[in-house]
Amino acid sequence: MFSRKTFKFRLYPNRKQQEQMLKTLDACREIYNAGLQERIGAWKCRTPVNYNKQQNQLPEIKEIRTELLDIYSHALQDPLRRLDKAFQAFFRRCKSGQTPGFPRFKGRNRFDSFTYPDGFKLTGAILSLSKIGNIKVKLHRPVEGKIKSTTIKRKCGAWYATLSVEFEPAALPSSGIEIGVDVGLESFAVLSNGMTVENPRWYRNGQAELRKTQPRVTRREKGSKRRRKAVLLLQKAHARITNQRNDFHHKVSCWLVENFGTVAVEDLNIQGLAGGLLSKSVQDAGWASFFSKLSYKAANAGRTLIAVHPPGTSQTCVCGATVRKLLSDREHVCGSCGLIASRDHVSAQVILQRAGTLPSSANVEVISSCVA
Repeated sequence: MFSRKTFKFRLYPNRKQQEQMLKTLDACREIYNAGLQERIGAWKCRTPVNYNKQQNQLPEIKEIRTELLDIYSHALQDPLRRLDKAFQAFFRRCKSGQTPGFPRFKGRNRFDSFTYPDGFKLTGAILSLSKIGNIKVKLHRPVEGKIKSTTIKRKCGAWYATLSVEFEPAALPSSGIEIGVDVGLESFAVLSNGMTVENPRWYRNGQAELRKTQPRVTRREKGSKRRRKAVLLLQKAHARITNQRNDFHHKVSCWLVENFGTVAVEDLNIQGLAGGLLSKSVQDAGWASFFSKLSYKAANAGRTLIAVHPPGTSQTCVCGATVRKLLSDREHVCGSCGLIASRDHVSAQVILQRAGTLPSSANVEVISSCVA
């Protein structure tokens, strides 16, 4: 059984290579916008247009636009493939009754990547791209598995290569240890064994720097070189916060997967919580990103991740009695069994209890199970 994962590495192209990469980026963006314009016109004329029909037009376009001959041909096909996926997602959302969101035209600051499905080769710390050349790579970790495609992305003035790899996951040694995880805002997570993972609050700690960089963008004249520099500084400040949060999520999820055979969490409506009064704190914690990382790591390692429905986990005692608490009440006091403990600690135990005693209930959903 094979799985997919990605490896992201920093690229160090020379000046000539950067110019060619920017040229490729602009060409891909133009093809995406032209393909979207054609689809809009075809819909008005009730003429069906799909990916194959648009892709077959590329040779004729190259005869007129001879500068496209300097761009790798399969890289030029990828924008049309993206556009086709965008329309498929649009029609799927329309059928399901969701807010559809029609595909948009891409400006220069809205199209930052192109993909090589082939025509590339990674040799040591050198990435060879057809029509671009050999680019130095900061290979900070070994690549495991077979590389299927490479996406080149420009972010905050730097270039990165994202390698999509197909590999066969190796399950960790079996473990019968179970743990319940209650995520929160005061602490990032409290485990059913009493351990607490502190909440680093990366965004709030980084707001001091954002208060310096954001006004610079506002004061600069639109279209000026100074404004572009100010925007770049602001992008780097936000990217630093994102990288810190992702690194924290990876470390915590890795530790849980390595040390516990079964992990029980709440199936939270994070999108609904992010729209309330505590939206900034919820988004700063990044629960959705954390659960996503925990899910695929558990599946690849042969662990079991169980999501229980959250109603009542903070209002229930381990003995089964209902203990009503306000959000400001941080201590759990049960009148039935006399248990006095931290509110989050008891919630984590209740989560684990529901996952362990109700495996066939509708309140339990197994997200990932052992693959060994």
